[in-house]
Amino acid sequence: MNVRRLIPTAAVASATVLGLTALSACSSSSAADKNGDGKLNVTASFYPMQFLAQEIGGDHVSVDTLTKPGVEPHDLELSPRQTASLGESDLILYLKGIQPAVDDAIGQSGVEDTVDAASLTQLEKHGTGVGHDHGHEHEDEDEEHGEEEGGADPHVWLDPVKYAEVAEGVGKAMEKADPDHAAAYKKNTKALVGKLDALNAKFESGLKNTKSKTFITTHSAFGYLAERYGLEQESIAGVDPESDPSPARIKELQDIAKKDDVSTVFFEVLASEKTAETLAGDAKLKTDVLDPLEGITGKSKGDDYIGVMESNLAALQKALGAK
Repeated sequence: MNVRRLIPTAAVASATVLGLTALSACSSSSAADKNGDGKLNVTASFYPMQFLAQEIGGDHVSVDTLTKPGVEPHDLELSPRQTASLGESDLILYLKGIQPAVDDAIGQSGVEDTVDAASLTQLEKHGTGVGHDHGHEHEDEDEEHGEEEGGADPHVWLDPVKYAEVAEGVGKAMEKADPDHAAAYKKNTKALVGKLDALNAKFESGLKNTKSKTFITTHSAFGYLAERYGLEQESIAGVDPESDPSPARIKELQDIAKKDDVSTVFFEVLASEKTAETLAGDAKLKTDVLDPLEGITGKSKGDDYIGVMESNLAALQKALGAK
């Protein structure tokens, strides 16, 4: 992810306000049925938004996603057809700052009911080293990588607690956009939040007692997760999974691996594993997948958000020596 695409500092304050800052409710569900099929037509920007729409909307929504399986969402470029089709949406779910092309297109779509997930929970800044014991050790280095140049970490969906907060906001948005089915949306939201609460409990118990607290990833997507469960994330390439780390950073990671008893270097499904494999080979470490859940493909270790997150938990437990 290119650092310039992160949410600017000026937007962080407004993005921390809980609520539907960009939502204007339709007066009736008939206004939210442009295709005449009785369903709320929802456009989701990428998989984490798609999952929320499908889980909360159930049979009452028709969900389309702008980011197809296997496409790296940060670099998505919309086709003219996709841009034009946005205007046919009854409700758009997106996360501002992740996909600049989507942000621009939504602003020009004319759709009244738009929900920015970044406005539904508290955003924070995370760098290359984030978490339990020494989350501020790399502040100077964060400046070098650019993350602190004016950006907040947008990867809130990788923290089940924050994702649940977003889910509650999305549920309320659907209730307002389609009041005739508000009871169903409320029920489905409650069920989804229950699943996320259970997932959070699994992570808490599963990572409570581990041999190590430090894990190394391709890029710093797991800051919220690390902070939630008392872990330390160390990323190879900062915020951009495709950038090459400096020799000094590689040396530092080798030292961290020895000091913190790191066994594994994690890479992700939609980005190249080359750098991770090189570091692992030099430091005689293992490699494994830690999925940032930006899309579900045939390579994903799970069929949906819950399944992949459970696989992530298992991978972390193995790498960290859970007892």
